[in-house]
Amino acid sequence: MSRCGFLRLRRSLTTNDVSARVNRRRVVVTGLGVVSPLGVGTKYAWKSLLDSKCGIVRLDEPDYEKLPCKIAALVPKGCEPHELDLKTKFSTSELRTMCSATAYAMIAAEEALDDANWKPEQEEDKRDTGVAVGIGMVDLVDVCTTYEQLKKGYSKVSPYFVPRILPNMAAGQISIKYGFRGPNHSVSTACATGAHAIGDAFRFVRGGETSVMVCGGAEACISPLGIAAFCRLRALCTSKNDKPQEASRPFDKSRDGFVMGEGSAILVLEELNHALDRKAHIYAEVLGYGLSGDAVHLTAPSEDGTGALLAMDRALKDAGINASEITYVNAHATSTPLGDAIELRAIESFFGEHSELVTVSSTKGAHGHLLGAAGNLEAVFTVLSVQDGVIPPTINLHNIDADTKLKFSPHTAKKWSVNSRRVALKNAFGFGGTNASLCLAEYTD
Repeated sequence: MSRCGFLRLRRSLTTNDVSARVNRRRVVVTGLGVVSPLGVGTKYAWKSLLDSKCGIVRLDEPDYEKLPCKIAALVPKGCEPHELDLKTKFSTSELRTMCSATAYAMIAAEEALDDANWKPEQEEDKRDTGVAVGIGMVDLVDVCTTYEQLKKGYSKVSPYFVPRILPNMAAGQISIKYGFRGPNHSVSTACATGAHAIGDAFRFVRGGETSVMVCGGAEACISPLGIAAFCRLRALCTSKNDKPQEASRPFDKSRDGFVMGEGSAILVLEELNHALDRKAHIYAEVLGYGLSGDAVHLTAPSEDGTGALLAMDRALKDAGINASEITYVNAHATSTPLGDAIELRAIESFFGEHSELVTVSSTKGAHGHLLGAAGNLEAVFTVLSVQDGVIPPTINLHNIDADTKLKFSPHTAKKWSVNSRRVALKNAFGFGGTNASLCLAEYTD
């Protein structure tokens, strides 16, 4: 799609558009929780990211030996504060009822709710709090193991098998634990899951259905079968098995595929006056949410970038702001040859001459691609970028595969300096051609 062709798609904001947006409820972020390959805990993961660390490791188990890809981004396991030992977080009976992705979401949700200081005891407050958490893929190991158990006899199948593999059970478990009786919602839109969950939660709050939403995504599907399946799609990096920390290379000319990751990130979204009344810390404001479909291919994005363009355009129209107000884009860029190039072209096409004032980064070089938990983890990092005025690095970016006016932050973080408030877009795209874009901004009165 040409730049001129796309510009005809955009329209100026009308008086009615502005009036409608003035009367909408404002939505802010008041809590964050992270379980990621960069560490457990938001502050630790954020510092690791800004320090240009990488959570990608080699998979040394024998079952990976014959696979083309032998690397992944795992949540660090252990007893250190930034590591995770599920047995210290849950009882044996509790772990039988949930998959690892749900457990990750529970831990991230607890941190986010503690951070927001929102664990209400009053029934009215519980009814005014909802949950929107999705999972992209079920645990394939769980499915395969249970099938083998069935061969030994019907009674060997766990009664918790179905609850363990249902994508909505992370949302359900969080709701049950804290007694939240507001909207209980789950999306499963592949790698756009986390961003869609945040966007849907944003709309629930803005539309008046609830005052608080706990939202995000979770993923834990790294296994020999999972790695093999994505290898068969030729989607994974296979050239850096001996140098895992160099494997994920968004935008770099030498990139050859993504690196699978796991984890969860949870945000607490809150209606502004509700947050102000209880003197909650406000990280950022959610301004808008845009969705689109490529309608082209099962796994490949639209070559002309139409899907990405539409999602970004709709997010800004929803936010009621102009493209010139955006100075940072946290890209979906997974380190695939096709996807990264198309997204960059779409971003530059969308911003036109303003592109020279826009910085683009992808944090997936540091933590890999968390699939259904990618958009929400990166949304957390975008929120922190907005708050702290710093753009996280794209590590392993040595040779940018584009002739572009856009700016980048290779290797190290850079200061985000603007004369007005900081406003960012966060893109997330999924198999099947499903796209989401979130508009996040510095909170101002």
